[in-house]
Amino acid sequence: MSVQSTPKTTTMTIAEAARDGLAEEMRRDPSVWALGEDLAPGGIFGTYKGLVEEFGPERIVSTPISESMIMNVGFGAALGGTRPVIEMRILDFALCAWDELINQIAKARFMFGGQTNVPVVVRLPQGIGRGFQAAQHSQSLEAWLVHTPGLVVLAPATAADEKGLLKSAIRCDDPVVMLEPKSLFSTTGEVPEGEYTTPIGEARIAREGNDVTLVTWSSLLPAVLAAAEKAAAAGVSVEVVDLRSLWPWDRARVLASAGRTKRALVAHEAVLVGGFGAEIAATITEELGVPVARIGAPRIPVGYAPILENTYRVTAEKIFEAIAKVAR
Repeated sequence: MSVQSTPKTTTMTIAEAARDGLAEEMRRDPSVWALGEDLAPGGIFGTYKGLVEEFGPERIVSTPISESMIMNVGFGAALGGTRPVIEMRILDFALCAWDELINQIAKARFMFGGQTNVPVVVRLPQGIGRGFQAAQHSQSLEAWLVHTPGLVVLAPATAADEKGLLKSAIRCDDPVVMLEPKSLFSTTGEVPEGEYTTPIGEARIAREGNDVTLVTWSSLLPAVLAAAEKAAAAGVSVEVVDLRSLWPWDRARVLASAGRTKRALVAHEAVLVGGFGAEIAATITEELGVPVARIGAPRIPVGYAPILENTYRVTAEKIFEAIAKVAR
């Protein structure tokens, strides 16, 4: 009788996993390079630490402070045959380059009649950070990006998926937006050793359960898992689906889970009004007709003061209360 060995893993932070994923792809493919503000010192979250020493300033390019220029240079370089990784520091700053991303990068293949690909990766750390970042540094705008034809949108929540999805994104011939959970960059997780990628468009079951299906992604996953643990103590078994990929999203896995549990909840950090959770909830309702609810942030700016920031924040306690209502 053969015994299957467990894959070896290394414990690292999400920031370290992101750095390792990019470094591996740059070693594998000389056409991969990165550009953005402050990359040479390591980036504001440490996701480029040590890379300029290995690859040089020609492939780890620190740019002037001009988001529209950074996005345009990456766009042109992709058309020219390279695979640029565009660092926007945080999603809010990328709004200065929204025309380049939404009107140019996302539409180029269509506008050129399929004659070209745009293999760029746009890294957009989003959401509430470590506090005191306020309304112009804390937004989650994934619904806007998913709404845009031509973009692949990824939202990892773990170190393993941060690395695996970044590697898949770099290899993709479509423009890919990586929505990275900046509040989780310093958290640790187990990352497989050796070569691996995380498939685009494939969700994972983060926790098995039988009573309620809870769909989430990105930075809210730890709070969701904490709420599911509390629900289990109260007698409610919650299955947590970590979506990982927002477009394309794993309809089959979500519907299979919700079809089995007969109840569903979608939780995201973004503002509830017009959030991507509404698309998932509508799909579950239309396909299955089972009860489904949503939880997200109120439609208010993120405050600077901790008490105001916490008013916005979707907490484990709020998620637990939502689970209890759905499970009735």
